[in-house]
Amino acid sequence: MAYKRVISVVGCHAAGEVGDVIVGGVLPPRGATMYEKMRTMEREHDHIRKLLLCEPRGSVARHVNLVVPSTRPDCDVGLIIMEPTEYVPMSGSNTIASVTVLLETGILPMLEPETIVRLDMPGGVVTATAACRAGKCESVEFENVPCFVHGLDLPVEVEGLGTILIDVAYGGMFFAIVDAEALGFKVEPAEARALAELGEKIRVAARRQLEVVHPGNPDIQGVSIVQFDQRYQGSGRVTRNTCIVAPGRADRSPTGTGTCARMAVLHARGQMAVGDELVHSSVIGSEFRGRIKAETRIGDRTAIVPSIRGSAWITGFHHYVLDSSDPFPEGYVLADTWGVSGTTTQ
Repeated sequence: MAYKRVISVVGCHAAGEVGDVIVGGVLPPRGATMYEKMRTMEREHDHIRKLLLCEPRGSVARHVNLVVPSTRPDCDVGLIIMEPTEYVPMSGSNTIASVTVLLETGILPMLEPETIVRLDMPGGVVTATAACRAGKCESVEFENVPCFVHGLDLPVEVEGLGTILIDVAYGGMFFAIVDAEALGFKVEPAEARALAELGEKIRVAARRQLEVVHPGNPDIQGVSIVQFDQRYQGSGRVTRNTCIVAPGRADRSPTGTGTCARMAVLHARGQMAVGDELVHSSVIGSEFRGRIKAETRIGDRTAIVPSIRGSAWITGFHHYVLDSSDPFPEGYVLADTWGVSGTTTQ
C-alpha cells in the first residue's frame, strides 16, 4: 500500500445534518486568529475539503469540521468548518456535532450534569453548554455571535420567477429569507427538489444583485444560504423551515445559524422579544430550539444575542486514505448528485 495520507474522521450528525469531525491526519493551518486560519485553509489546503466532501469519499450532504488549538487563551479549542462550496464563519449544526464528538470521544473532558465548552471560531467566540449524563452528550445549547438584519423586503429579480421580496440577515453567515407559503410551498419532503432548484436561483440572484457586507468584518460578505419559511407560529410553537445549502440541496437540520437569522428578522419586525423562543422544524421534522437572550449592537446595527439548542449523534469512526495512484486526489463532482449547480465554490 502506498498512501499519500491518512485522515481520521469521527462521523456525526446533528438533527440529521452530517457534520463529521477530523480528529487526526491534518495539521493546523497558519494564522494569528481563527479567521486567518480559516482563510489559510481555504487558500493553501483546500484539497483536504475536496478530498473529504467530493465523490468518491464524500457527498454534497456532508460538512467536515477541523479541530485545531485555540488562538485565544479564553477558549478550549478552535474549529474550522468546511462546507460543500465554502468555509463559513459559524454553523449551528456543525457546532452541536463538534461539541458532541469532542466530549464523547474524550478529546475534551466531560463533566456531568453539564460541560461548558468555549469555541474559538472564525466568526467569533461561541460558548456551548452540553447537557451530559452517563457518558452521553444529550444536547448542546450554544450562545451565538451577535446576529442582525441587513435588510427587509429587498427586491430581487429571479430567473423564471420575476421580482420577489426577501429579508437578508446574518446568523453566522448571511441568509436570504423567503416566505415559502407566498410561493405556494408547504415545506414538505416531497418539495425538497423544487425548493433546492429555486433556492439556488435565489441565492445566485441575491449574490449578484445585493451588496451584503458584515459591519465588523468586511471580508464576510454575500448571501450564502436561502431559507424558505412558514409563517411564525409564536413563541414555543413549532415553525417549519428549510435552508438550501449551496450548490442547491436542502439542509436536513433546521439550521442553527438560519434559526438565528430568522430570529433577528422576527425581532426587527417586532414579532419576537428577549426571552421568546423559536422552535424550528426541518423538512425531515427534526428540531432546534432558538431563544433571544439579549439585545446588542454590531457596528451601527441593532442585533440580538441568540442561543440554539439541539442534539447530535456519532455515526462511526473512519480512516480516509489517498492512494498515490488514485486518479482523483481531490475527488470530483457531477451535477446529478452535487446539488443543482454542480460547483464547489460560491
